[in-house]
Amino acid sequence: MDKGTGLRPVILIIALVSFCEARVVKVPVGPLVHVEGQAVSIRCDVSDYEGPRDQDFEWSLILAGDKLLPLVSTFDSSFVDSSMRDRVNSGDISYKKLEDAAVELKFKKVRATDSGVYRCSTPSTDSVISGNYYADLELKVIGDSLKVAPAIPKSAVSEGESVELQCSTTRGFTAHTFLSVTWSIRKGSSPVEEIFTFGPDDKIKVGRNYTQRYTDSGLQLDLRGGGFYGLVLKRAKPSDQGEYVCTAQEWVRQGEEGKNWRKILEKSEEMGKVVVTPTDLQFKVTLTPFLNPQSTSEPTELRCEVVDLLHLQDGRLGVTWSYSTNTPGDVSQKKITIASLNEQGALIADSQYQQRLDSGDIAATRRESNIFILRMLQTRDADMGSYSCVVTAWKPTQRSGWEKVKEVQSAPVTIQWTPKIPVLQVVAHRVREASTGGSTFEMSCRVTGQNLKNPGYSVLIRFEEILGGKSRKVLSLSQDSVLQLEEWSEPSRIDSVVLEKTGQLEYRFRLYGAQVTDRGFYYCDVTAWTRDQSQDWIKAVSAESNKIEIAFVHTGPVFNISIHSEANNVLPGDTVQMKCIISILEASPNTGDMAFDVRWFQNTNRAVDNGVQPLISMDRWGVVKKTGSNDTSLERTDRHTFILSLHKIQDRDVGEYYCTATPWLLSPATGAWNKEKDLTSASSFLSVKIELWESLKMPVGYGLTAAVIAGLLSVLLGLAVAHCCFSRNPMHTPRPRNKLMDLEMD
Repeated sequence: MDKGTGLRPVILIIALVSFCEARVVKVPVGPLVHVEGQAVSIRCDVSDYEGPRDQDFEWSLILAGDKLLPLVSTFDSSFVDSSMRDRVNSGDISYKKLEDAAVELKFKKVRATDSGVYRCSTPSTDSVISGNYYADLELKVIGDSLKVAPAIPKSAVSEGESVELQCSTTRGFTAHTFLSVTWSIRKGSSPVEEIFTFGPDDKIKVGRNYTQRYTDSGLQLDLRGGGFYGLVLKRAKPSDQGEYVCTAQEWVRQGEEGKNWRKILEKSEEMGKVVVTPTDLQFKVTLTPFLNPQSTSEPTELRCEVVDLLHLQDGRLGVTWSYSTNTPGDVSQKKITIASLNEQGALIADSQYQQRLDSGDIAATRRESNIFILRMLQTRDADMGSYSCVVTAWKPTQRSGWEKVKEVQSAPVTIQWTPKIPVLQVVAHRVREASTGGSTFEMSCRVTGQNLKNPGYSVLIRFEEILGGKSRKVLSLSQDSVLQLEEWSEPSRIDSVVLEKTGQLEYRFRLYGAQVTDRGFYYCDVTAWTRDQSQDWIKAVSAESNKIEIAFVHTGPVFNISIHSEANNVLPGDTVQMKCIISILEASPNTGDMAFDVRWFQNTNRAVDNGVQPLISMDRWGVVKKTGSNDTSLERTDRHTFILSLHKIQDRDVGEYYCTATPWLLSPATGAWNKEKDLTSASSFLSVKIELWESLKMPVGYGLTAAVIAGLLSVLLGLAVAHCCFSRNPMHTPRPRNKLMDLEMD
C-alpha cells in the first residue's frame, strides 16, 4: 500500500476533529435597545476552544470604515483608547468576569452617543486556527421621550352614571420599541389593583376582579388613536371610587426569535380621585380562597369580605355559605347550604354538615364585622366543587325586630385538585422452610405504601389448602399492635402461631410444629388505615401478598374409616348401636403412638348443612361431649373402634348417621403430637318400624276415651235439664207427705 494513500484518512480525521471543535464566540442577538441613563450589561461567551480553561476578552467599538475603538481588556489594562480612558477609570464603562469563559461589558449610565456596534474578541489559544474569534452586537440608545397626560372630565358621579377617564401618551418614534398602557385603581391604603392593560402586542389583559364586568360591557377601552387611551366605566358603583392611575410602558423584543418581551421604560400618572355617590345601601362581596388545598386532608379557608359598605348605619350583616359539585356556569347547578350566620350571630347548620360542624372539622366564623370565614380542617375528596357566600344586610324595625333589606352574592370559587389514589403493595418471602412434619415455618411480609398520610397497618395471615380455594383466617395484628387468633382455635396449638412486627414496614409470621393439616398456601392480607379529624382509624386501602407454600412430603401411615350398624329398621323404644371403625391401610416403620378425635353426626332433612354440630364426640384424651338432645352414648371398645348407642329410639332419631375422625400421631423424634387430615365415613340410614296394633292402639284408645267422656256429659246434661224443668212447672203441685200416708192407709 502507498504511504501517501494510508495517511489521507488520518489527515481527514484530524481535519474533521478540528472542524467539530472550532472556537465559538457568542453575544446576544441584537439590536439591544435601551433608554438613555439606564444601566446596561452585554454578555460574551466562548466555547469549544483549546488551551487553558481561563480565557481573556477584549471589547471594542466599531467606527466608520471598520476601525476599532478599544474599550476594555481582561489582560491588558493599557488596551483602552485615550478618548475613553476617563469613563473607564470612573467606572462608567467596565467589565466583569462572570466565569472562566464568560465576561460582561457594563455601562453604569448609557448615553445616546454610545449607540453603535460592539465587538467582543478572544485571543487565540488554539493549536489550529478554526472557528470565530469575535462576535458583534448592535446597541441602540434612545432618549426618554415617553410622556403621560391625565384628563378627567367629571370626577364626581352618582351611582349608576358613567365615568370617562382619559390618558394621552406621547413618545419619540422608535422602530424597535412597543407601547403598553395600564389602567389601575388605588382604594384607600389597599395596594394598587390592575383594571386592564392594552399592549404591547395589541392585546387586552383584564384584571382578575374585573373579568365579569368587562364581559358584560360594563368596562370599555376607548382607543381613538394618536396616543389616546380612555377608560369608560358604565353604571358606576360605590366600589369604583378611588384614585385612578395611568401607566405607560415601553418594550422591546428579545431572544433569538423575538418571542420574549423586555421592559425598558415606564411612566405613571395619577388621574385623580373619582367619587361615586351611592343612592341606597351598598356593599361588591368578594370571596377569596385564603388556603387552597392541593391534596386530600389539607386545610381549606375561604374568606368572604364585604367591601365599600355604605349606609348600613345600625344594621347588621349575616352570611350563608353554599356548595355545589358542579362547575360555575353550569345551568343545572344545584347548591347545598353548608351553614348560615344570622343577624344575631347564631350559627345555623344544614343537616348534611351538622356532624362535621359539631366535631370542629368545619368552622363558620366572623373574623371582623365585614369578614366571614369558612374553614375545613381536613378537606375531603367529596368537598371538591364550587363555593359561594351570600351576605345579607338587616336593619332594625320599630318593633325591636330585624328586617332583611339586601342580599349580595359573591362570585363562585372552585376548590379542585387531582386526587392522589392511595397505593399499597405487599411482598411475602420465605424465611424458613418447613421441610418435614414438626418443623418450623417462617414467612416475612414487606409493606410499601404511597399517598398515605401517617398510616397504620393491620396484618391478617390467611391460609388456603389449595391454591385459589376457600381461605381461612389464622391470626391478625391490628394497627394498634393487638394480636388476635382468628380461626385458629385448637386448644393444644394456640401457641404454635406467632405474628410480630420486625421493622417499620415488615411483619413476620411463624408456625411451630408444622403438621399435615397445615400444608397449603399462606399469605398476608394488609390494610392501611389513616386517622380522621377525631383521631379515629378509617380504612384507606387493602392489598394481598403473594402466596408461600408449605409442601413437605407426608411419610406417615394411611388411614381408612368405615361405619357398621347392627340394625337399620327398629321398633320404637329399642336401643341401636353403630360402630365407627378406623383401620390402617399403609403403616410406616417409624409410626409411634396414635390417638383419634371421633365425632358422630345425624344428617336429617332438617339439618342438611356442612356446618351441622356433632351429635356426640370423643377427643383423643377420651373426653366425651354431647351436643344433641337425644339419649345417646359413645364408648371406645378397642383402639380403633368407637360405638354410638341410641337409647329408646323415637321418631326424631330417623335419618342418616356418619362419623368423622382426626388421627393424631406421636413423633418418636420430637415427642410432639402431629395432626393428620380428617376422615369421613359413609352414611347409614336408620328407620323405625311400627306394627298394625302398634299403629292402631293409640287411635282406638283415644276414640274410646272420647266416647266415654261424651256419654257421661250427655247423662249429666239430661238430668240437669229435667230437674230444671219440673221444678219450675206452675201446674204441678207436690202432694203433701201426710196426705200420701192417709191415702195409703185408706
